[in-house]
Amino acid sequence: MWSLYLKELKSYLSSLLGYIFIGVFLVFAGLFIWVFPNINNVLYSGLADLQGLFNISKFLFLFLVPAITMRSFAEEKRNGTIELILTKPLSDIQIILAKFFSSLTLLVIALLPTLIYIITVYNLGSTPGNIDMGSTWGSYLGLVFLGSTFIAIGIFASSLTNNQIIAFILAAPLCFILYFGFEFIYSFEVLGSFGYLIKTIGIDHHYASISKGVVDSRDILYFLSMIFFFLLGTRIVLLSRKW
Repeated sequence: MWSLYLKELKSYLSSLLGYIFIGVFLVFAGLFIWVFPNINNVLYSGLADLQGLFNISKFLFLFLVPAITMRSFAEEKRNGTIELILTKPLSDIQIILAKFFSSLTLLVIALLPTLIYIITVYNLGSTPGNIDMGSTWGSYLGLVFLGSTFIAIGIFASSLTNNQIIAFILAAPLCFILYFGFEFIYSFEVLGSFGYLIKTIGIDHHYASISKGVVDSRDILYFLSMIFFFLLGTRIVLLSRKW
């Protein structure tokens, strides 16, 4: 599993795809947080926090994460190397986890340069150091969980086809629906208390909480369940080759 993980990670870092993902994320996040006048701009809001980063990142991840995961299994199928991988002394779970953690590592690498924002905001406050570090680290944890969930969804979509474009077309709308769809249904306010239950199924409900630094075990359990569900779905798709 470790060798496959390294192979997948090297494939990202030895091609333009990985650097495009990192570059696009950092450029757009930086522009919206520091340059473009909007409510997420730290200088425009006048608040010594990085809430804008966590608000912007969810929109960037909706498109960027499916872009890096679309090749996970679709490319293997197109090149005919999927059977070679599946015949190696690795279980389906190990193969899936290797691809999952390699994508997650790339996402974490993309987030690392944003840590400089903490230092910047730390010194920008009217009283230097007036930033809630506990909340900030909690929000980063939420961002990693959000990215992990989108990665699991993207890998599942990639396992369904041998075409990377189709994998992206499947994953991006699915991430969007699971994030905003249930919140949209709840907004009609016609389902009463059942509407709130519908809302809690959506990713937005849980990310909105954890992105504010409120680390609730229920939110963590939700993200872990979503990741498990889609990785399990990927394994079922791989097993279907034997049916």
